[in-house]
Amino acid sequence: MSVNGNRNADLYSECIAGNTGDNETSPLLPNGSVQTRAKGASFASSVFNLMNAIMGSGILGLAYAMANTGIVGFCILLVLVSSLAAYSIHLLLKLCDQTGINSYEGLGGRALQKPGKFLVGVAILIQNVGAMSSYLFILKSELPAAISSFLSPDNTGNSWYDDGRLLLILVTLCVVLPLSILPKIGFLGYTSSLAFFFMLYFAVVVVVKKWSIPCPLPHNVTTFSGAFQISNSSDSECTPKLFVISSESAYAIPTMAFSFLCHTAILPIYCELDRPTKTRMQNVTNVGISLSLLLYLISALFGYLTFYAHVNSELMLGYDTYLPRDIMVMTVRLAILLSVLLTVPLIHFPARKAVILLLCGGRPFSWLSHIIATITILGVVLILAIFVPDIRNVFGVVGSTTSSCLLFIFPGIFYLKISSQPLRSFDSIGAILLVVFGLIMGLISFSVIVITWAQSS
Repeated sequence: MSVNGNRNADLYSECIAGNTGDNETSPLLPNGSVQTRAKGASFASSVFNLMNAIMGSGILGLAYAMANTGIVGFCILLVLVSSLAAYSIHLLLKLCDQTGINSYEGLGGRALQKPGKFLVGVAILIQNVGAMSSYLFILKSELPAAISSFLSPDNTGNSWYDDGRLLLILVTLCVVLPLSILPKIGFLGYTSSLAFFFMLYFAVVVVVKKWSIPCPLPHNVTTFSGAFQISNSSDSECTPKLFVISSESAYAIPTMAFSFLCHTAILPIYCELDRPTKTRMQNVTNVGISLSLLLYLISALFGYLTFYAHVNSELMLGYDTYLPRDIMVMTVRLAILLSVLLTVPLIHFPARKAVILLLCGGRPFSWLSHIIATITILGVVLILAIFVPDIRNVFGVVGSTTSSCLLFIFPGIFYLKISSQPLRSFDSIGAILLVVFGLIMGLISFSVIVITWAQSS
């Protein structure tokens, strides 16, 4: 998701199976050698798969992060987080080569026995629940606007389809649940690859529409609900800020961590890579993260330069207000909604698998446990999406907890526990710094977010 939604859910499950010895396609052996197998994914295809695993709902919150850190501050933090993400992947790949283990939970079990495997499973579950909640939140906020944009301009805003919560419940029951309850959703792996192109189109629209909304922002803008929104923008607010520090800045790094998390997909992609070597996979990682960083930076920068201090925590909402019937905005909104509908069941798949593994262990497949787990997870996600007032809360809480664990803390701890390298070696020192950074960032961000909630309430 990142987060972020993964096209690699099936790969992920196959590589987990590889740890139990029933996957004969895994290219990795305990001694680091490669066994004979069919030709795997090309370098370019692997980069695409990785970018598809990275790009997700986080792209909608990065402009808000820039507004609360400043352009220079945001760029520094974005490069820092992306670099640390690439380095933590480097540690995971080294452990994968040393042990032959090709799943995140497997490395957790190797490093910390059952508690480690349990912690990783819980973190992945919470991370995926947060990702699904962010996607459903987008549905709740964007679906009424999408419907209204195709209807008469005389719409008063009092129709049933203007209630985002009602639409969210209907879509979840009629579309998301049937797709999620399928035991195998391999076909969604192909269609969800469209999600990446939708995100690319979103970035293009953000750049193009920078010159369609004047600054200062227009006054007395009519929203979809029929109400008037008074804008207090002034010329001084049209000057971009280079550095900003406030309580809202605490959401910046967690949002970035949420946006760059792809670590649960890294090892499955490594399994599928043609001529898999650590160096080759590290190059895949570096290219994929660099291109994702570029796309994130462009969309965040032009989103911020469009709305400045008035940028919304869910960027599309600003365009709903000022360009309600613009063709490009309407099409990108539909593209994002379609991406959400295709991605939520895919993220649900590893979340459900984690729940069943944690509660039922290695028991044979059971439709009863399968259905109960599916409905329970979707119920929790739906409740969160309905009652969470702002998508930044999802990015902030999940990003400062499970994202920081999966991105920074776990890779460092696992490397220190499994690797035979001395503590004074470069990678061991790097692993220690990675753990320290993750702990400090997570604790400070989460604490400031909770304090902000307490003060606002």
